[in-house]
Amino acid sequence: MAKETKKVERKYVSASKGEVVTKDSKSRATRLRIGAVVLWLFAIACEVLCILYLNGTFFVPSEGLEILNITLLPMTILIIGIVADLILVIIGSQLWKKANHINPISKKNKVKFFLWNQMGLIVAVIAFMPLVIFLLKDKNLDAKTRKIVSVVAAIALIIAGAASIDYSPVSQEELAEAQATYGDDNVYWTTFGKSYHLDENCHTLNRSKTIYYGTIDEAFEANRHDPCDFCVPQGDE
Repeated sequence: MAKETKKVERKYVSASKGEVVTKDSKSRATRLRIGAVVLWLFAIACEVLCILYLNGTFFVPSEGLEILNITLLPMTILIIGIVADLILVIIGSQLWKKANHINPISKKNKVKFFLWNQMGLIVAVIAFMPLVIFLLKDKNLDAKTRKIVSVVAAIALIIAGAASIDYSPVSQEELAEAQATYGDDNVYWTTFGKSYHLDENCHTLNRSKTIYYGTIDEAFEANRHDPCDFCVPQGDE
């Protein structure tokens, strides 16, 4: 006797924010980009402070900490600065990537398209590489501290870079084509994956408990810009 497939109870969630996405997309993207740049500047400031601390220009006082029985070792101070740098870079990069999916640029200039979409990766390198180099050349820290902090900074660079890459950048042309094709019609997507669907009953959605729906603009904003191979007509058909 064939085993019956258990039907998944679905929950539909609207992606609409109650605003006209196409009209407000450029200003929303601009605000996100400004936020990203501000966070990146703070991240680079953390790096600069770490370097200034290493060369003795920036002094961290310990007054008042003795009462709490807290001793700030150079390693602790540097790791705090690196972690703050990492958090700021990653959050800024997520804002930048979100802005690029709301209001993407043209892919006609391939170099500009790449640099613009991978700005987070570029900032990650700027926010960590000079510090890593400075740590490796520093002679004031003891060998153990220099080794540990250098490893932490290198790992932070890798994490920041990996988290800042836009692995599936969207072009202005792709969004315009999708808008012209689907207009204000609803498309569907899931919590995971990169595809949007025209048919809410597409067999690829059968195991998804939560289905999001909204306009094509909202799908692109959610980083769902790959048309489903099964329910979305392909260009060569």
